[in-house]
Amino acid sequence: MTFGFAPSSAASFSSSAVSATRMLEPAEWAAAGIPLLRNPREVVTGLHSRHRPEPATAVVAVLDPDERLRASASFTSRRAPADGWMFRNALLSQLRRVIPHDLRRRTPVRTAVLLYCREGDGRWTQEDGAWMWGLRDACTLHGLRCGAYITLTRDGWQVLGEGRGGRRPNAASTPEPFATTESPPPPPRTGGVASDVLRRAAAR
Repeated sequence: MTFGFAPSSAASFSSSAVSATRMLEPAEWAAAGIPLLRNPREVVTGLHSRHRPEPATAVVAVLDPDERLRASASFTSRRAPADGWMFRNALLSQLRRVIPHDLRRRTPVRTAVLLYCREGDGRWTQEDGAWMWGLRDACTLHGLRCGAYITLTRDGWQVLGEGRGGRRPNAASTPEPFATTESPPPPPRTGGVASDVLRRAAAR
């Protein structure tokens, strides 16, 4: 027989209410003025080739003003309820490891984008909303512009909030060789283990 204390309904409501505020709805994301990618397929293909993401893998990348890749890292989140605060901490941890912050700049110059490979189709989910919240907050704390949030599923890739996407690459496709992409891969950067995430191999 097991004894214990069940959380009060008030505490449960308070916890769920706080978690609900840590996500962004598609309309909020679209109204946030997120800069558009000039060539989203090139960005997606490059990240897919470098990190070979599987479902539940997040790839955060930092682009310079010319949309060249400066740094990137991939990691797998633990199976847990979607929480923007936890996602923010995981993203911030990776950004701190792979690229210096830009907090001394008055206006952010570099842009962070997030590619998340998951199960399901390309429609928005609460998990996507939590990743959006986490990306926006992590960018603010690291002095970066908040860029696109991209989902990668078996149906293909999609830039949420923009309506742009494609069938390849997708969660089940073979990564294209680097020779077919316009820019060579940057030097490998590693991330280390964070308390709330399990690190995957970063760049090849």
